[in-house]
Amino acid sequence: MKSKVQTRLFIALLSLIMFAISATICSSQGKTVRVQCKVNTGPCWAHISGTKVSLDIEPKPVKAMHDLTFTVTFAGENPVAAPYIDLGMPGMNMGRNRVILKPAGELVYRGEGVIVRCPSGRRTWKAKVTVPDVGSVEFVFDVIY
Repeated sequence: MKSKVQTRLFIALLSLIMFAISATICSSQGKTVRVQCKVNTGPCWAHISGTKVSLDIEPKPVKAMHDLTFTVTFAGENPVAAPYIDLGMPGMNMGRNRVILKPAGELVYRGEGVIVRCPSGRRTWKAKVTVPDVGSVEFVFDVIY
């Protein structure tokens, strides 16, 4: 129980720090990026080095400043090293916001994180899924404020 409380406090503190950083960084307007992942309707699929990978985020609709569960599923074989997700906004350096994924079943990895709210109102985010020593892929999606 104590561990769960500590985790929630850590996520809340991280959210506040990321919000403070994003207030100064994400206000600049970058080029328009096309959303290719409709994560609010279901998982998104892509390929890393020939392996099919899906990303799903819950609860839906995906909202900024809420605890979110990120699920990455592989089709084929498990990666040798655990994957992780770096969250950010396309075209902007938002500071480090990494979701550590842990095994949650065969070919499934899960972790918790928070997407911060950009004061400029931009809602397009990206989740870069990286498999160490294999490669990475980016999923670009919209969140709700």
